[in-house]
Amino acid sequence: MPKPRAWQKMLSGRRLDLLDPTPVDIEIEDIAHGLSFVARWNGQTLGDFPYSVAEHSLLVERLYSRLAPRAPSKWRLAALLHDAPEYVIGDMISPVKNAVGPGYDELDKRLAAAVHLRFGLPATLPAQVKRQIKRADKVSAWMEATEIAGFTVTEADRFFGKPDSALMEGLSLSLRPPVETRAAYLARHKALIAEMG
Repeated sequence: MPKPRAWQKMLSGRRLDLLDPTPVDIEIEDIAHGLSFVARWNGQTLGDFPYSVAEHSLLVERLYSRLAPRAPSKWRLAALLHDAPEYVIGDMISPVKNAVGPGYDELDKRLAAAVHLRFGLPATLPAQVKRQIKRADKVSAWMEATEIAGFTVTEADRFFGKPDSALMEGLSLSLRPPVETRAAYLARHKALIAEMG
């Protein structure tokens, strides 16, 4: 019996094996394109456009930069890429991840390691950096939940933790066409790579 296909062909022409991803099969254009079309919250958000994972990633990187203002560019890049595997596996909401079990987490880790190596990061991030990115991710989730996903502040506080309002000052969510989000994601990636030298 033939082995089931476990790879996806990307628009760049790359063929990404989900069971054994390699850095050479990862292109930032594929990531930016995919993430700009993947909707957060299973698309259950207000607005004329879905709130994409690419848009979320841009916000998380900004929040991370506020949490760790002296962090080197490589860790800001890690924050931007924190959900990069979702360009091929989609954005599964937490209840679905919990139902699927550890298989999803393993797949996510393999893909994240390949993405990190592709862009000059360690396969596994230092624990402190990972914690700070997760904190920024939760603040972003709180903002999204209360602004566009129909959660009350009380609900958001319970599920994501009450964020420091100073951390969010001057930030707002963007809902824009995928082509604009893709361009913004690519531009931010390019700027961070340039800063890394």
